[in-house]
Amino acid sequence: MDIFSILTLCGGLAFFLYGMNTMSQSLEKMAGGKLERTLKKMTSSPLKSLALGAGITIAIQSSSAMTVMLVGLVNSGVMELGQTIGVIMGSNIGTTLTAWILSLTGLQSDNVWINLLKPENFSPVIALIGIIFIMSSKKQRRRDVGRIMVGFAILMYGMELMKNAVSPLAQMPGFEDLLTAFNNPLLGVAVGAIFTGVIQSSAASVGILQALALTGSISYGMAIPIIMGQNIGTCVTALLSSIGVSRNAKRVAAVHISFNVIGTVVCLALFYGGNAIFHYSFINTAIGAVGIAFCHTVFNVITTVLLLPFARQLEKLACVLVKSESKAESFAFLDPRLLRTPSVAISECIAMANTMGETAHHNLLLAIEQLQDYSPARESEISANEEKLDIYEDKLGNYLVEISRHGISSADSREVSRLLHSISDFERIGDHAQNLQESALELRDKELHFSDSARGELNVLTAAVSEVMDLAFQSFAANDPEQAVRVEPLEETVDQLIEEIRLRHIERLQSGKCTIQLGFVLNDLLTNFERVSDHCSNIAVCSIEASQEDLDPHAYLENVRADGGFTKELRTDLRKYTLPQA
Repeated sequence: MDIFSILTLCGGLAFFLYGMNTMSQSLEKMAGGKLERTLKKMTSSPLKSLALGAGITIAIQSSSAMTVMLVGLVNSGVMELGQTIGVIMGSNIGTTLTAWILSLTGLQSDNVWINLLKPENFSPVIALIGIIFIMSSKKQRRRDVGRIMVGFAILMYGMELMKNAVSPLAQMPGFEDLLTAFNNPLLGVAVGAIFTGVIQSSAASVGILQALALTGSISYGMAIPIIMGQNIGTCVTALLSSIGVSRNAKRVAAVHISFNVIGTVVCLALFYGGNAIFHYSFINTAIGAVGIAFCHTVFNVITTVLLLPFARQLEKLACVLVKSESKAESFAFLDPRLLRTPSVAISECIAMANTMGETAHHNLLLAIEQLQDYSPARESEISANEEKLDIYEDKLGNYLVEISRHGISSADSREVSRLLHSISDFERIGDHAQNLQESALELRDKELHFSDSARGELNVLTAAVSEVMDLAFQSFAANDPEQAVRVEPLEETVDQLIEEIRLRHIERLQSGKCTIQLGFVLNDLLTNFERVSDHCSNIAVCSIEASQEDLDPHAYLENVRADGGFTKELRTDLRKYTLPQA
């Protein structure tokens, strides 16, 4: 084995890691909201969490991404530590699928159909189909499928390069002498852990071990401790991701490390204890790529079966390893680690935007109450909520922009656009609530009072504004386009009510029933209510736009106003909100 073989091995590892990364990102991107919805269905049941962890890891082909996701979710306060334990165990099982796929490289047969199962034979075809999808398809989903195919082909090409690079080792006299050192199980565990920790990919380290196994020089006794060590080494990613997070999030990494270390100690003791009694005949037999995949799976399944009943004890151990502090810890507003899985990050942004919408909605209702019965306590609450809305818009907006820079699906892209537009409307509604509060304060300080007629008209208007807000915020929270359609007729009703109230006010001014000073305050109130109604319309249109591709909002509004159903709804709303007789 010369310098060129070493370079080929390094290049093969680079291709393997790049292909794995490309495939993983594209799979996660295709999963989109499905991944988030699956996470939301998680319960405290260990078996459901186990299946969830295995399923998601198989779907995104990355146990590292799964672990980092869990650290981010716990750090954001979305998940409890106990919920992650079953997911971590399932993730360890799910990641073994890669080893089974790689084991196909060792197939040997004269049958043409069996030979077609070998990755080096079918991966070029997959790469060609993938490139055709990427270059010719206009649909984002097909391009993502193409990237998955190309990523898989690059991964398999890297595996083939590594296999060819290490094949000369079988003829090297000193290679077998070197391998005798690995008959020491503790050394095998250490090497597997260190190598996997350095490259931060258990799939790649297992792939290299499978490539070495194809030389026929690796025995079961050598491979099994290395495989166990590889499971410990993969915890490095979780350990790195836990830097700078809350102590509860650090405990996720502690659970992951404890699970793999305890599993390795127990399985080593059982395996070599059994060997001392029964003297396994296969221990010095050469292991193949399939054997490594089998041992990898068996180890993770046995470890999970042994430790799943002790999930609570693992949680307590993590709490002992990472002790709590007496002072309260602050959680991240939105954890940057979630950006590695954009669909989950978007899910948390939706939850945060819903909270923002509820705050804006509540603030406007408080401001309307101020007009009828002024309260200093209510004034303080409105001001505090307004500051909160400003912070939400700033941080959430920046976070959403960061998400959009990552590779996301077209559906997720529309969702990000909906959120970005809507949080701006929420913040502006909060501003108008503050403006209404100031008008209420002016009325109180100057001891101004509207006439009975004006108060009656404002009561009808605020009732209509309250309903249009309810509809807009409910349709946003439920992401319900059908409910959002009902907002536009109500928004037009509010506009017509405001126009009628302005005309009536001019008549009262002319007849001397109202003062100029009251007129200024009333005009401010009407302007703010009109703007609030407009923002509600924007929120509804954003929900409709997110559900349809290539929707032009302006053309939509023109079409909906020309629709007979809109006219019917408008007439119904106008009858419902009729101003009292002047």
